Amino acid sequence: MRDKTQTNSAAPGDRLVRAGAVVFFIGALATLVTVAPLFLGTTPFPTYMFGLSMLMAVGFLVAGAGVLRSVAAGRRQARAGR
Repeated sequence: MRDKTQTNSAAPGDRLVRAGAVVFFIGALATLVTVAPLFLGTTPFPTYMFGLSMLMAVGFLVAGAGVLRSVAAGRRQARAGR
């Protein structure tokens, strides 16, 4: 089966996993920026920065949805192969 899989072929959930990873890292960066003033003793950022921190959870959910979509496609392909 390995010889039939192309290395550059994209599985159904790959784009969701990549997009989720990008959104997750943007959220992680926003979290670091939001928490930094607490350690530096400066004035805190506005409230919307805390909302941007939630992108980390959103990215995690999007990547999880991509993994589940990839698993579902693999199951469908395995059933069709029988």
